Amino acid sequence: MSIAIDTNVLVRLLVRDDEPQFQAASRLVEQADAASEPLLIVLGALLETEWVLRSRYRLDKPAIATTFARLLESDGLVFEHEPTVEEALHLWNQHAGADFADCLLNARAAQLGCARFVTFDAGAAQLPRAELLTTSS
Repeated sequence: MSIAIDTNVLVRLLVRDDEPQFQAASRLVEQADAASEPLLIVLGALLETEWVLRSRYRLDKPAIATTFARLLESDGLVFEHEPTVEEALHLWNQHAGADFADCLLNARAAQLGCARFVTFDAGAAQLPRAELLTTSS
């Protein structure tokens, strides 16, 4: 695997808001597929994609979660660490007020063997293995 795609390539594939860029991205997918070389989505690009879909395109959480689940099932795409993405999506679906970024960070920490995820964010502290760091001594 030698081709990683940037957030803007992934977003063009998902929203098709710029036809020339969508066509170029689609050709890349076809060429990679023909070469049996899946395209890699690194965790940072996935994180940025969620932010762009939510803030720029005003997609809601269920729509984004469904889109990401479909990406996980795609034959031509692979993720930097698929178990992290799967766990992050599970956490995001299970915790209504959670941000995707917090779920991804929490899931990655767990995959790396961390027993605790410490945060100042009260919402993130509701996730498994997470705890709120207080400012009082």
